[in-house]
Amino acid sequence: MLWFKLILSSAAIAAALPTPENSEGNQSQPFSQALAPWNAGAVNQFPIHSSCNATQRRQIELGLNETIALAGHAKNHILRWRNESEIYRKYFGDRPSMEAIGAFDIVVNGDKKDILFRCDNPDGNCDIEGYAGHWRGENGTDETVICDLSYETRRSLSNMCGLGYTVAQSETNTFWAADLLHRLYHVPAIGQNWIDHFADGYEEVIDQAKENATLSTHDSETLQYFALEVYAYDIAVPGTGCPGVQHKHDEVHVDQTTSEAVTSQTTPTTTITSAPSTTSEVPANCHTHDGGELHCS
Repeated sequence: MLWFKLILSSAAIAAALPTPENSEGNQSQPFSQALAPWNAGAVNQFPIHSSCNATQRRQIELGLNETIALAGHAKNHILRWRNESEIYRKYFGDRPSMEAIGAFDIVVNGDKKDILFRCDNPDGNCDIEGYAGHWRGENGTDETVICDLSYETRRSLSNMCGLGYTVAQSETNTFWAADLLHRLYHVPAIGQNWIDHFADGYEEVIDQAKENATLSTHDSETLQYFALEVYAYDIAVPGTGCPGVQHKHDEVHVDQTTSEAVTSQTTPTTTITSAPSTTSEVPANCHTHDGGELHCS
């Protein structure tokens, strides 16, 4: 009799338990419904605006793919050698390698939903001579415009170290990859108001690494030059690259006595050289590099 009662009791308990069919919506079953993947909705490709025609889109896509290749190799070079790399120390001094690694990795693996490349001319800046593209700033913080000049002048990384290019003597925007890297750093989703312009040109970048390396790992120009040089050295022409020659400002020590003697024997003349002011000719969000090339944000 006791066994019979136990069997009936067990049957009653089993009948009260929810079955898979009727447990839907039961909050006591945390895994009764499939959970979305942690990275659901991630955007892995750079969005390109509908204003870009097929040819423009193809060139921008190829350029962005090379940007990822350039930034990816820069990151991998640092991961392999850290600050033991002579090229790393040349551009970043003694700064922790994780800072530069992060600046490159966010371009490669960061979510790309808040970024947009467009080919129209919403702000009219592409009508200005020398404009190859620009970050829209307050007009569209997530947006970058690529102007016609980019399609006419930018090179592929397959030309690295060819056509007279050297890292020291050529502009960083010679290649699509480095130019778009610079433009991406303007966008808050990538640059995060951390990467900015602190040095202008190769020599200032090298001097900055020696005198104020704290800025180097979040200086846009430095990150571009480093990425270009390690790509040239490791990939394009392995073990050689094409660094070019750095101009060094040699100090000239003049004997004071000789200087005074020459001064006393020379009739003083004054030559006034008035260079035309270019301030009014440089559009907003632009600056000029050595050689007079206009570089716009």
